[in-house]
Amino acid sequence: MPAFTDTNDRSGASVHILIATDAWYPMTNGVVRVIDSVRLRLFDRGHRVTVVSPDQFASVPCPGYAEIPLAVAPQRRIHRFLKKDPPDVVHIATEGPIGRATRAACQRKGLPFTNAYHTEFPQYVTERIPVPVDWGYHIMRRFHAPSRCVFAPSRSVAEDLTRRGFANVLDWAHGVDTKAFRPRGKGFFDMPRPIFMYIGRIAVEKNLRGFLDLDLPGSKVVVGRGPDRDSLIDRYPDVRFHLAHGDDELSRCYSAADAFVFPSRTNTFGLVMLEAMACGVPVAAFPVSGPLDVLGAKGPVETAFGVLDDDLAKAALKALDKSPDACRAYAERYAWDAVTDQFLANIVAVDGGERSSLASATVREVQAAGE
Repeated sequence: MPAFTDTNDRSGASVHILIATDAWYPMTNGVVRVIDSVRLRLFDRGHRVTVVSPDQFASVPCPGYAEIPLAVAPQRRIHRFLKKDPPDVVHIATEGPIGRATRAACQRKGLPFTNAYHTEFPQYVTERIPVPVDWGYHIMRRFHAPSRCVFAPSRSVAEDLTRRGFANVLDWAHGVDTKAFRPRGKGFFDMPRPIFMYIGRIAVEKNLRGFLDLDLPGSKVVVGRGPDRDSLIDRYPDVRFHLAHGDDELSRCYSAADAFVFPSRTNTFGLVMLEAMACGVPVAAFPVSGPLDVLGAKGPVETAFGVLDDDLAKAALKALDKSPDACRAYAERYAWDAVTDQFLANIVAVDGGERSSLASATVREVQAAGE
């Protein structure tokens, strides 16, 4: 079993930040993308970042989702690590075994920490098990209650969590790597056009049938992994299912589409929509939390770069007329540097217990350097 490693150690770093996460490589999803993108930019700014992740522990597959490894009994090693190499900042990114063990260790040692709310677990559980969604929110509210700050991926999610009794919730926008994700031409898939595409996790909460059952011209493509992939392949033999290896191929997949269809009704943000637009592909989605935040809308809307409508087929067809240049220009507004600035402004120093003056000073230094 590998030891804890400081993957971004750099001498003279101003802050040692520990990020505890149950989602990490080789998994590929929006949570991993956000954590790693911020981690790399923290490193570029001279900080030392330690990621505590499932690959550092014995693990078992998540029931019903074998691609997700769950760390087995991580408590003792996390306690030892916090004692051996104390961080300046603790951020808990997920609510799984590692997140819960780190939370318990911090509470036992009296260390303040921040949390993130990346995933709508209450809705996801209700999709699989017939239990009231309020039960899930009660569990999540108790988990996040001791946190000095809960990072929500969008303003609408932050407002919803606050209405549900969560404390100290701040919206934390996500970004897109516009160098990795850029227009790459339409030739990756040789199929009848128009090509309507979904990229992301293939699971019941993503409502893929809401896309695949649509009566649309041309072709449909689904790119990604997940527990529902095999059953959907059997159910929809006319749909092209593809696995992309790395961001370069993923960028080519996005670029080949004529419209990106996002059928989920339960996403906290939906980073894949920004990646699609960065590749010059317009978005069609329902007017719900996630798409509303990504497109900066408050309800059904038609913009130069996407369409939100309760009639998803109508939205997909209208999206075909949108401007690739407008999509790209909109995506360029979402920079990971700004996301990292927000992270630094809201983390908590373990020696102070207040929102970190150390982090605030770092942000001020970065801003001054850019003037």
